Amino acid sequence: MTKSMTGYGKAEGSVSGRKFTVEMKSVNHRFLEISLRMPQALFPLEAEIKRRMGERFSRGKIDVSIRADGNGDAESETRLALNMPLVRNYYALLHQLKEEFNISGEVSLATLIGLRDVFIPAETQEEPVELWGGFSPILDEAIGNILGMREKEGESLTTDLKNRLQVITGLLEGIAARTPSVVADYQKRLTDRIKELTEGIALDESRLLQEVAIMAEKSDITEEIVRFRSHIDQFCDLLAAGDAAGRKIDFLLQEMGREVNTIGSKSGDVEIARSVVEIKSELAKLREQAQNIE
Repeated sequence: MTKSMTGYGKAEGSVSGRKFTVEMKSVNHRFLEISLRMPQALFPLEAEIKRRMGERFSRGKIDVSIRADGNGDAESETRLALNMPLVRNYYALLHQLKEEFNISGEVSLATLIGLRDVFIPAETQEEPVELWGGFSPILDEAIGNILGMREKEGESLTTDLKNRLQVITGLLEGIAARTPSVVADYQKRLTDRIKELTEGIALDESRLLQEVAIMAEKSDITEEIVRFRSHIDQFCDLLAAGDAAGRKIDFLLQEMGREVNTIGSKSGDVEIARSVVEIKSELAKLREQAQNIE
């Protein structure tokens, strides 16, 4: 199924007495870019989180926000721990002050506990493997939710793209049907113009046919129409396949643009020129929509 690069997903769950909330937002991007904001307890899992996401996404800028809170239990939310490295540093610095300035008195417990960040919230220390075992289902749920939204958006995109391709196909077939009469019209206009200029003098039919043949060769757009049809067929195949086809679709749209530009430059017919303008307009809308395909 064709997926959009726009989506949102959220999941919540508890791991070792803490509630984890994972939120993901994605927008279109040329490549896959994952931005993580998460608590320090999950830092050892950063590479694993990005690897898991890289297996499920191929394009898009994805912002991931992970929050960790207490599970509502008063004991776990108020549990504190001593910041021993900081306490030792405080203690050594206070003794250094005493010696430097010959200050009397002892470094007391009352002095130490009044200093900043001596007590900090206790973190449950877990092995990364155990933490990943509890956290990965929450991550997978959030990934599944954002993928569901991207797939739903992709369905709407696919419908719009197919409708526009049908419009382009109709215009292209109109050009193909008009092409044979362009040469005949040119021959008639050329004959009438020559008669007007020569005032009734007999025409050299072979020379006239030669000019018409040269014009027909220069203005022949059969190859361009055949290639354009092929591009449309490939476009439809990519939409039906449902793979991450955004880059391939971008390439096809560039090729379609080249073909229609050539058709417009080769043909001097007014009706074909109008159809070319309409095709270019639809291609511009296709390009805009296709920018969001994964």
